[in-house]
Amino acid sequence: MRHRKSGVKLNRTSSHKNAMFRNMVTSLLKYDRIQTTDAKAKELRRWADHIITLAKRGDLHARRQAMSIVREKAVVHKVFEEAPKRFATVSGGYTRIIKIGRRPGDAAPVSLIELITPEPEKKKTPKKAKAATSKKAAPKKKAEKKPEVSKTETDKPGTAKVTADPVEETQVSSEAAAEKTTADQPQETSDTVQKKAAPEKTESEAKAPASENKAAEDTEKKE
Repeated sequence: MRHRKSGVKLNRTSSHKNAMFRNMVTSLLKYDRIQTTDAKAKELRRWADHIITLAKRGDLHARRQAMSIVREKAVVHKVFEEAPKRFATVSGGYTRIIKIGRRPGDAAPVSLIELITPEPEKKKTPKKAKAATSKKAAPKKKAEKKPEVSKTETDKPGTAKVTADPVEETQVSSEAAAEKTTADQPQETSDTVQKKAAPEKTESEAKAPASENKAAEDTEKKE
């Protein structure tokens, strides 16, 4: 009877089995993932969790216990430095097994076992605090002024014109008056020029025969 003998036999002797798993756990901690059969991967998970638990404890006795299992000193030092930070938020479940398929030749089911890095826990904020912060953060919208509509214009069907500001009306009226004055000025000037030019021509015409008459009288007197 197998009292107090946990684990699988895998058709191997105990010494062979222990040596095999010592090599496999060393490779797993060194490279973070290895490929093996399903039965070996499930048993290797126990060995890896035990080593990482010792690394999280981190004292001298735990380091010596890990050195008795892991083959390489550099791997032990690496695990004891990284494990307290990497697995600080969880207490177990440091590995993950992913089934790949079957091995060619004997068709044995093959899996990929790897170390995982747990995500840090996010702090949950209460709903009331969220609502308060959202209200404070939301900017207050200013009330937009609606355009005023004159009563006389709204009374007529189909006409709804918006009244403009008095300042704009005065500006528009001044611009319209300026345009009218500029348009009227050239017409008035042309009319006045024609009126002024007309009497000047008549006076010159009137003076011309008088000068001719005087010249004729002078010639007669001389003769």
